[in-house]
Amino acid sequence: MPWQNGDYPPSYKNQPKKIREKATEIANEVLRTTDNEGEAIATGLKQARAHFAKEKEHDHAKAGSNQKSYKHDASPR
Repeated sequence: MPWQNGDYPPSYKNQPKKIREKATEIANEVLRTTDNEGEAIATGLKQARAHFAKEKEHDHAKAGSNQKSYKHDASPR
């Protein structure tokens, strides 16, 4: 049975909203192809966590490359 409209597997209950929503989206896709609810739930959560871990790493790397180095000029103006 696909999950929708805030309906999600009970094991997703304590996950952050963005992970829960992404996991549900992935689980529905897995369920359509395998028709195995247990596999869909586990795969959805695992891949959602990986997705946001990669996104977080990417954001940190991007933020680090955008930082500029400023030297303090102590001379009076």
